[in-house]
Amino acid sequence: MNWYTSVLKKYAVFSGRARRKEYWMFFLFNVIFLIVALILDNVLGTTIGNAGYGLFYFLYALAILLPSLAVGVRRLHDTGRSGWWFFIGLIPIIGGIWLLVLFCIEGTPGKNTYGPNPKEAV
Repeated sequence: MNWYTSVLKKYAVFSGRARRKEYWMFFLFNVIFLIVALILDNVLGTTIGNAGYGLFYFLYALAILLPSLAVGVRRLHDTGRSGWWFFIGLIPIIGGIWLLVLFCIEGTPGKNTYGPNPKEAV
């Protein structure tokens, strides 16, 4: 949970680097909270038509959009790439796979253009 809250504390910080663990733990908690929001929407009847999701799902997704983008850009910085690489995910199929690979690879050791290695700072 500390990884999730640390990302939220850097709500719109696009500079610096983010470790793999920070990114993936944030991703995991987002999935859990989105599932909870989905269940809440269905139990409370706030779904939109027959879609299965509704008010709580959209409010959470909207609130978490900016931190998700920020941690993704910082993760790309850790691999030595610009945040503009995030747009490679817009290429159908191949782009999403390549972005997943970039999020999974080890960060550059030592200091890079985007800052010191976050593993060494811990």
